[in-house]
Amino acid sequence: MSPITHSQLITLLKEYVQDTGRSVDLLLVGGLALQAYGYADRSTQDVDAEVAGDLDSLAQFLRGRQVPADLGENISGWSVVAMPPGYRERASVLLEDSGLRLRLLQPVDFIIAKLRRGTEIDIEDALYVARRFSVTPQAVQDAAETAVSASPKDTVIFLFRKTVEIFCARL
Repeated sequence: MSPITHSQLITLLKEYVQDTGRSVDLLLVGGLALQAYGYADRSTQDVDAEVAGDLDSLAQFLRGRQVPADLGENISGWSVVAMPPGYRERASVLLEDSGLRLRLLQPVDFIIAKLRRGTEIDIEDALYVARRFSVTPQAVQDAAETAVSASPKDTVIFLFRKTVEIFCARL
């Protein structure tokens, strides 16, 4: 399986829209988002995104082209820790073409998305975005607390707060 770039994804999505007549609205959240943020050396094997539209049809299309995809209708539900409320409204539009809209999380929302999982690569990705866009530790802490306030009470919250604390110390 070879890495995919965000320009290859755009080509595939345009093909999908043309072939199926369906529109697609994708909010990138993984390695492809990092490429769009300017991290050219970040390779990824799959598409991680929130989809507004026919998720199953798009997933089948991508599988047919040997492109693995982790797609969902609500990325906030990918963790016990919720995304900060309003993340969809704050997302910026990377590309808008007939039937195709590709969006990116605002940098601080992307950082929270990465810290919710908290692996070493996620923390490195979040550090890149924080430094690239001058996101302050205070902005990360504020967004993290907004996310926590929208989350169910769970022991995972303690671990998330610890990850945020460690991240902000490295920032």
